[in-house]
Amino acid sequence: MILFKNARVIDPVTQTDQILDIRTENHSIIETGTDLEAQNSNTIVDLTGKILTTGFIDLHVHLREPGEEYKEDVESGSKAASSGGFTGLCPMPNTKPVCDNDTLAEMLVIKGQRVGLVDIYPVGAITKNQEGKELAEFGMMKRVGARALSDDGKDVTNTLVMRRALDYAKAFHMPIFAHCEDKYLAGSGAMNEGYYSSKLGLSGIPREAENIMIGRNIMLAGLTNGHMHISHLSTKNGLELIRQAKKDGIKVSCEVAPHHFMLTDSCIENYDTNYKVNPPLRTQEDVKALIMGLADGTVDAIATDHAPHDTEDKDTDFSNAAFGISGLETVVALTLDGLYHQGKISMMRFAELLSSGPRSVLGLAPQSIEPGQKADFTIIDPELIKVVDKNRFYSKGKNSPFHGMSLKGWPYMTVKDGKIVMKEGVILE
Repeated sequence: MILFKNARVIDPVTQTDQILDIRTENHSIIETGTDLEAQNSNTIVDLTGKILTTGFIDLHVHLREPGEEYKEDVESGSKAASSGGFTGLCPMPNTKPVCDNDTLAEMLVIKGQRVGLVDIYPVGAITKNQEGKELAEFGMMKRVGARALSDDGKDVTNTLVMRRALDYAKAFHMPIFAHCEDKYLAGSGAMNEGYYSSKLGLSGIPREAENIMIGRNIMLAGLTNGHMHISHLSTKNGLELIRQAKKDGIKVSCEVAPHHFMLTDSCIENYDTNYKVNPPLRTQEDVKALIMGLADGTVDAIATDHAPHDTEDKDTDFSNAAFGISGLETVVALTLDGLYHQGKISMMRFAELLSSGPRSVLGLAPQSIEPGQKADFTIIDPELIKVVDKNRFYSKGKNSPFHGMSLKGWPYMTVKDGKIVMKEGVILE
């Protein structure tokens, strides 16, 4: 048994914000209260000054397994996630081969269980081999643990296929995670189209390439009554479309990545390829709108879009460099430093965006800090100031534009199934 003492418990499900003690045994919470007495078998953990909430889930990661394990694999990605405060991950299917069947989805779940640091909730492909033509076997993937469907990295451009996908997914209570990008309009763009793309001589991706597909996908969700989740939202107009759709009762949800609320396209002035992401960094106007959406409840979750790459893929000219940021180990600190400590969101909203929000998107049962509930916790030190050091990442991907940045507020401890698996950034073997 473990007795966690003096934690500030933030529970979005019960709206609890209180100093409490929590006793756990095996995988579960068995008691909560104030001034709980230690028992002979208790390990006592003093969490004075720390914040404890339900375990965080990342809706959008790339574990690169199978096919590109030299960039990341389930074990290294799980360690990076646990170090970053996560107890659950949703790996995207654009692997080699594509995760479009139950065999590959089940492999990810089993490997995650063997590592034992995080729950793996695979995201299966919408179409076979992500070719946008023939639907994959949704039900078979759901049976082995897949929770959502996506052709991430590309949108399903055939509108009829996307309509059928929403209809089919509805039968299995699975959301469609849409990468919203009109590939014809985006073309070979490398960054946001605008002042800085013109100044730097780089081909641009207009915001309309994202907005058009968000609008189409929302309309299809309204037509089918299916659940459409907009991945890595980056634009002001896209947010407005989602806000209106929610008012209209359409089943739409969305996520925002830290780099899209912390950075703008002006960061690319020195051609640093660590700032190259898809969708691209947008303008200050977009950033301001996204932060408003995070604060007012329009945005359902913060997700990393963790995209680890090796040096070779990033150490080249900007136009040819790979898209993506290695984000699992910095998301909590970026959100606390950039939003919470700036007074943009409350601590309760912070917890919603990383715990109860993602669970709701996936259709998982609400998880609270109460007796009988699973003992999966993310514990935060909100006052800890630390410098981002990519060389200390557990992820194989060191491609972070935040290297060297001083941030306030970091994960202190991760508890999975009642076991302390990470403390002060170190995985406990």
